[in-house]
Amino acid sequence: MSDPTPLSDGPLPPPPQEEPTWFDRGKRLVLGPPRDLRDRRVFHRLSIVAFLAWVGLGADGLSSSAYGPEEAFRTLGSHTYLAIALAVVTATTVIVISIAYSGVIEEFPQGGGGYLVATKLLGDKAGVVSGCALLVDYVLTITISIAAAGDALFSFLPLPWHEMKLPAEVLTIVALTLLNLRGTKESVLTLTPFFLLFVLTHAVLIGVGIAIKAPQFPGMLKEASTGFSGGLSTLGFGGLLLLFTHAYSLGGGTYTGIEAVSNGLSIMREPRVQTGKRTMVYMAASLALTAGGLLFNYLLWDVTFVEGKTLNAVLVERFVEVVPLGGIFVILTLAAEGAILVVAAQAGFTDGPRVLSNMALDSWVPRRFASLSDRLTTQNGILMMGLASLAALVYTRGDVRHIVVMYSINVFITFSMTELSMVRLWWERRRERPDWKKRNTIHVAGLGMCLTILIVTVLEKFLQGGWITLVITGGLIALCFWIRRHYRTLNQRLSALFAGLIANPRLPRVAPGKLDPHQPTAAVLVGGYSGLGIHTIMTAFKNFPSQFKNVVFVSVSAVDSGAFRAETVIEEQRRRTEQDLQRYVDFVQAHGIPATSRTSMATDVITELEKVCEQVAQEFPRVTFFAGQLVFQRERWYQPLLHNQTAFALQKRLHWAGLTMVILPTRVPG
Repeated sequence: MSDPTPLSDGPLPPPPQEEPTWFDRGKRLVLGPPRDLRDRRVFHRLSIVAFLAWVGLGADGLSSSAYGPEEAFRTLGSHTYLAIALAVVTATTVIVISIAYSGVIEEFPQGGGGYLVATKLLGDKAGVVSGCALLVDYVLTITISIAAAGDALFSFLPLPWHEMKLPAEVLTIVALTLLNLRGTKESVLTLTPFFLLFVLTHAVLIGVGIAIKAPQFPGMLKEASTGFSGGLSTLGFGGLLLLFTHAYSLGGGTYTGIEAVSNGLSIMREPRVQTGKRTMVYMAASLALTAGGLLFNYLLWDVTFVEGKTLNAVLVERFVEVVPLGGIFVILTLAAEGAILVVAAQAGFTDGPRVLSNMALDSWVPRRFASLSDRLTTQNGILMMGLASLAALVYTRGDVRHIVVMYSINVFITFSMTELSMVRLWWERRRERPDWKKRNTIHVAGLGMCLTILIVTVLEKFLQGGWITLVITGGLIALCFWIRRHYRTLNQRLSALFAGLIANPRLPRVAPGKLDPHQPTAAVLVGGYSGLGIHTIMTAFKNFPSQFKNVVFVSVSAVDSGAFRAETVIEEQRRRTEQDLQRYVDFVQAHGIPATSRTSMATDVITELEKVCEQVAQEFPRVTFFAGQLVFQRERWYQPLLHNQTAFALQKRLHWAGLTMVILPTRVPG
């Protein structure tokens, strides 16, 4: 029998390299390769200019012309003569709300979505209400956009084919989810041509449609006057006003995309405020002209409801009977409308995860929603948006009239709270800013419009879907309060548990000597400087007395959505991590033990930790890794969802690499 191989202090052989699985190869093919955080150009490459922002975010507003004006016009019933005033008021409302949100952009240049605005100006509790309403809003943005796209595209297909509409809509949401996992800019660039086709075809439909009917304006106005007189005699002025307000409010879906621009500032090219305000101008002008123009054309062309077709489909079919553009124009117009509705779903995938990540950073939802993928997207949020919108689509079976009620309620909860926040802001500035009245007038007007639409929609449609969105939003708010209480309670327990460790004065400094890579080394995995990290170090030395002659602190800073705003923020986070590690090093060296640190930054913390640990093992061959892990006295099913399992996941990988890792429990009572 041959002698056993002698032990060696030399570096460990590299672990066997795993071949990429078919899933990993497919993921890279579909989602693309990881982005490099060290590339200083990455922020520029991922940001978008005003035109692309108009496509990716403004399309949410413009696309609502596919269902908002239709709902308003159908609510008028036989009193279609009111469509003239309705078109004017609709366009005015778009302009007022857009101007008001331009003010929000100025005050919140890093992203002025309803959650951030309400949190800062009205307080945390108001903020979480606005945030939850906004989350449901963005889920329904995806749902209604895809459902309305299905209605538009199936409008020129035979009725028997409509059985395939819901499955087609489900597949579209799945495809969009995958597309957004690649990144925002890629998804916007892909859909830009369809957006431009919509603008072109609808400009022809609305502009030429009005021009052709221009000679009939005197007769139409006379008929409208006669109809108005008849309405007064049958309904009275109060009745007509209620009918008009009802139609105006139920057409609230027309205004639902305006929030997206102010909430999406973080993806826009510098200077962000100017880019955001320019995007808002593009969207407001295009939406006001399109929505008002369609309402006017419904009246001019005597459009009525036809089963299996949208009012826009009926309008364009009547249009081509007069204008010799043929069936190809019908197909192009409806296809473009369907396509821009798919583009509009981008707002849900772009801004919904961003709201989730902001709320995660404030501990209202699980903190994993602030994490970024290697493509620098909020992957968990995108997946959540996709799954929730699929559930809403299946529940409503793609019924746009049902979805638009649920959708409008949540939109106008957020709108109202945002406008109330801005009214309060300018009231508080009344002594500092001479122009406060002028600035506040637009927000007061916007608040009045938003509250009117919200109240009428809730009262009129409570039993037709309004109740379900209020129940879901209320349940989500309650869940957020419970999650935040859990995090706060845990932090209080940990602070009490480790108060002595942080408060104790440092021992008299002892000369630590020099690092000797060939001596036994403890590599301690830590996050920020905290009692948990100190507890892990002390427990390691207590359990292995006089064993280790060196200490290496290892930390990988997670680049989440809170950090990924600008290159300067990334650099500040890197500097902070290095300072925290130096505090650990100083603590150990004060006890006479040589110490050093190794750090990195990544979106995938576990994978990066594995790489850094393997590098440490090459440098210090006799290393043992230590990590702390919270252990709860009463295990609950939800704890893995709220707290990471990094230590266990990393231990499995390091064991495969032939490295020793010890997990030291930190007991959390209660």
